[in-house]
Amino acid sequence: MTPSTLSRTALFVAIAAATPAFAQDAGHDHAHQLDRVVVHATPLPTTAEDLTRPVEVLSGEALDEAKASTLGETVSRLPGVQTSYFGPGVGRPIVRGFEGARVQVLSDGLAAGDVSTVSVDHAVSIEPFLADQIEVLKGPATLLYGSGAIGGAVNVVDGRVPTRVTDAPLQGRAELRGNTVNDERTGMLRLDGTSASGHLVFHVDALHRETGDYDIPGFAESAGAHAAHAEDEAEADEPGAYGVLPNSAVRTDSGALGLSWIGERGFVGVSQSLYNTRYGIPAEAHAHSHEGEEAESEEEAPVHILLDQRRTEARAGLDRAGPFETARLKLARTTYTHTEFEGDEIGTVFDNDTVEGRLELAHRAVAGWTGAFGAQWSRRDFEAVGEEAFVPSSRSNDAGLFWIGRHGFGQFAAELGVRHDRNEVDVDATSATGPSRSFDTTSASAALRWDATPDLHVSFGMDRAQRSPTAEELYSSGLHVATGSFELGDPTLDVETANRAEVGLHWHRGPLKLSASAYAVRFDNFIYLADTNIDEEAPVRVWAQADARFHGAEAELDWTFFDNGEDRFGLRLFGDTVRARLAGSGARTTDVAVPHGDHTHDYTTDIALGGNLPRIAPSRIGGEMRWERGPWRASLGAIRYARQDRVARLEEETPGYTLVDAHLTWHLDTRNETAWELFLDGTNLLDEDARVHTSFLKDYAPLPGRGIAFGVRAFF
Repeated sequence: MTPSTLSRTALFVAIAAATPAFAQDAGHDHAHQLDRVVVHATPLPTTAEDLTRPVEVLSGEALDEAKASTLGETVSRLPGVQTSYFGPGVGRPIVRGFEGARVQVLSDGLAAGDVSTVSVDHAVSIEPFLADQIEVLKGPATLLYGSGAIGGAVNVVDGRVPTRVTDAPLQGRAELRGNTVNDERTGMLRLDGTSASGHLVFHVDALHRETGDYDIPGFAESAGAHAAHAEDEAEADEPGAYGVLPNSAVRTDSGALGLSWIGERGFVGVSQSLYNTRYGIPAEAHAHSHEGEEAESEEEAPVHILLDQRRTEARAGLDRAGPFETARLKLARTTYTHTEFEGDEIGTVFDNDTVEGRLELAHRAVAGWTGAFGAQWSRRDFEAVGEEAFVPSSRSNDAGLFWIGRHGFGQFAAELGVRHDRNEVDVDATSATGPSRSFDTTSASAALRWDATPDLHVSFGMDRAQRSPTAEELYSSGLHVATGSFELGDPTLDVETANRAEVGLHWHRGPLKLSASAYAVRFDNFIYLADTNIDEEAPVRVWAQADARFHGAEAELDWTFFDNGEDRFGLRLFGDTVRARLAGSGARTTDVAVPHGDHTHDYTTDIALGGNLPRIAPSRIGGEMRWERGPWRASLGAIRYARQDRVARLEEETPGYTLVDAHLTWHLDTRNETAWELFLDGTNLLDEDARVHTSFLKDYAPLPGRGIAFGVRAFF
């Protein structure tokens, strides 16, 4: 099925399926307690409240209100979690200041298979609107998912390979929505069903989204950037785009088919899915990334990206398998192509083929310890072809073994874990700047949970986690248009090691719940992209290593302060902060060769070994007031993003801003057990000029202005 065919089918079926022809209980729980939801990202399923490690879970009504066009934006209102931003088509989660190759994005426990860590303009190939549940593991998740999860992991549970029979022969959900800020039109459908025999279970989902260029409160270019360019370019005194951000439209299609056989002791199933999206790169951002180059025409063609991914998954599970309580096998093959167009001309093509497997064996208690052994392996073939291919072609092979175990001691519960990985990167010798490399990493953790009282739980955690350098950190060599700079890798980079300590508490009594945590991470050989003082046609940045320190805190309060049986009022408050610095001082002198076609320009420059790290998420404080009465739900909330003035050398400060949002929903349960919801959501109601400090586009692409989303959901 082609994406365009899928688009028309999704919209048509979403409307038709919402009729009550085969309706049954929606199962949409208004009083859904998120901390009671089972977390799937660990091989020992448990609830979020019982885990010794910090985790955030979005599901049910909270997920419906949070869903956005990117995964990063969807989870960005959770404590300790923000998002990168490269226009409305790209948003990757940032967990406690960590992003990119340090945060693993997973689809039901397996890597997404995209190249979103290679460049900030590459989208995550997961559609959050089709998710059942989204889990954010805060702190190192290397024990479970290897080197790329040293800063955390985000697991999207979509159920595309069914693992259990459905509650009714046929059930599902559908949604139609629009938005005034970008003329959005989205339609989605999900169906799950079980055969009369009770053994065959199928899954179908489809989504189509189209948006236009989005509205902005003022000028696209910030006042600071405009003033800086006016000094260098006579034509820069023109005001530029106003009111609408050019080339910010998005079109996305996603869909999947899954089928499983479910027996008394296990299951086996397969699924086939596609994800196709086309999104623009804001025109001014791309134009300024080429400053200094000789233009072939007065106006550059707009740049857009076409991403296409096809994925095949197979999963199997067996209960009571000899000495093991459960055995789970997961396999995925992903074919991914990312094409960058300048107008109608192809600029650069990124191809990424991955194969991944994962085996989890949960064993019975041994000396009081329940636990799970696991093995994970993957192969990635990456190729970049075109004028802007700043990373050489490579093949990566990763393999890891791990064990995680838990033991209860009265009021105490302990968790231990260890993992070892072997990572190999083989590069194309004709284009690489250095030899192929291999790395061994070992990670270990210990956590303790103390149930001081039935209402108060205190947790302590310590981790030692290691990460191997990625191919782009080792071998980058050329102009990276997305960041507007020359990026130069270092093939001699070593493994980075993080040592973390954390203390947290969770207190709940009746309608009041409070959680808080504080953490500190000491990095040895932290890998970072360092600015230089080299005067080229674009800034020159070099991948380097130095010791670093991260520390931060986060807290959340949830209080239902009034409930008389008819009206219920609740209050949610949260805040988070993180500080990240290089631990050293002074600078290191380094020789740098900047490539220019078939020759290079050689320089000697100083790389800072101390000071703030760049693009660290600012501190925030937010609140939300909720109201429920019969079929009505409503909320009004605001988040204040502080001014980020703790910036790296050559990095500009970012002003603070406040985002205000509101939600209104009317719910109806019909006689034939179909549930309907009409909703109205407002975002950035103050129409603030908001610029994301973590974004390379902050000076050229503000967040969307005031928007009103509206639509209908059906659960059947």
